[in-house]
Amino acid sequence: MSTTRSIAIHSTAACVIQRDNRFLLVEEAKGGPKTVFNQPAGHVEAGEGPMAAVLREVEEETAWRVTLTGYLGLYVFHAPGGQTFHSHGFLAEPASFLDTPLDADIVATHWLTLDEIRALNAENRLRSPLVLKRIEDAVSERCYPLNVIQE
Repeated sequence: MSTTRSIAIHSTAACVIQRDNRFLLVEEAKGGPKTVFNQPAGHVEAGEGPMAAVLREVEEETAWRVTLTGYLGLYVFHAPGGQTFHSHGFLAEPASFLDTPLDADIVATHWLTLDEIRALNAENRLRSPLVLKRIEDAVSERCYPLNVIQE
């Protein structure tokens, strides 16, 4: 008889937003001595698909409304402590700034160059290794059409 272990997989969505060779990142306070940087991202909520989730998260975390332009793929991340995340990566262009309040964890938003993001990575200031990976995939044009997702 085999023993199976149930694993809770967290479904998330993140968005690479590019304008004029800069990428929109959020600076988050996560309780450590320094803030961390991430793409706008968050959990897919009940009754929601990854595209709806990422559009909602972008608005909540950046006050930007965006137009999704591509799907970067599904990134599997095994976090310290045993949690597994399935993170849907999207590519988007900014459409309009809403000037609405940001989520409480967001300290600020920043339009950063790839070199600035790599410097933050060297300082261990990115929330996860997926932040830089998604941006590098976007820059290399490794992208799929949005219709690969059936919502």
